[in-house]
Amino acid sequence: MKYFFLILLAIFIIIQFFRIDRSVPEYKKANDFIAIEEPPEAVAHILVKACYDCHSNQTVYPWYSEIAPVSWWVAGHIERGREHLNYSTWGEQPLKRKKHKLEDMIEEVEEGEMPLPSYTLAHWKASLTAEEKTALINWLRKVNFDL
Repeated sequence: MKYFFLILLAIFIIIQFFRIDRSVPEYKKANDFIAIEEPPEAVAHILVKACYDCHSNQTVYPWYSEIAPVSWWVAGHIERGREHLNYSTWGEQPLKRKKHKLEDMIEEVEEGEMPLPSYTLAHWKASLTAEEKTALINWLRKVNFDL
């Protein structure tokens, strides 16, 4: 049993040398969702606190993203989040994709799928109140209608 724990400890130490890429991709502020769509300040705050860490090039990495294997999990979330929707490249997207993504955002927030429960566990400030969800959804609907 003693050797088992020593082996586990050795593995844990070794995997710390396999770092994630924490660089933040460059982006043009003029292409950012908030810059283009100009939400009210309260809605912009909701987007930044609950969405931007995984869905933009403005990620603020938490302290635990320094520790493998959790860092790998965090990096995977961010990579998949940016693939599905990247607010930092909003201005580069065709109109049809924007409308589709707005519909997706509304649906995900309505169904409680976003922000991810696993994300809000560690980032409790990212949890959305009923009022915040309503404000965000109503504004997203308005933007979708106006596009």
